Amino acid sequence: MPSTQANIEYFFRLFYDLFYGPHASLDFSAFGAFVAHLWLWVIIVGYALAVIGLFIIVYCTVRIFELRKREEEFYSTIIPSSETKGAMHPRWEHIQTLLEGAGMSEWREAIVEADIMLDNLLTKEGYTGAGVGEKLKSVDETEFKTLQDAWEAHKVRNQIAHQGSTFDLSQVVAQRTIARYENVFREFGVI
Repeated sequence: MPSTQANIEYFFRLFYDLFYGPHASLDFSAFGAFVAHLWLWVIIVGYALAVIGLFIIVYCTVRIFELRKREEEFYSTIIPSSETKGAMHPRWEHIQTLLEGAGMSEWREAIVEADIMLDNLLTKEGYTGAGVGEKLKSVDETEFKTLQDAWEAHKVRNQIAHQGSTFDLSQVVAQRTIARYENVFREFGVI
């Protein structure tokens, strides 16, 4: 009676003979050597690229620090005030033009622009804080003769900022406020 069981060892033997037997049609030992040789080159090229990448990173980092140093030197250079050039500060001219306007919106804009100019001045003088108010709090009164003018002008600007169009700004108040800013700017030679 014929056996109904499958001979698994027979199939494994056929599979083995296919690759490693005396009549193997495929030679995997040569293929294995090729893959090992190829892998060695992949590793060598990978290390070479990593070293080159490291040099590029170091070079770029050094160049960035040099660029930052040059930018700091360039931007920290004090630009002579417009008074020494014989012309008025262009931003101040714009503020004066807005103040001469006929509408409250122009007067408001003039005051806001002057306050931005004051913020820039305080920053340039080395005062720190989140806004003009905080910077003015850190000012020594002996170093800043027009400190009270700066406070009064900044208070009007705050009313404009917080109340918006509901703040009734007259031309007299606008002119007085801009005159206070002007006192501060003249003290520091900005205009």
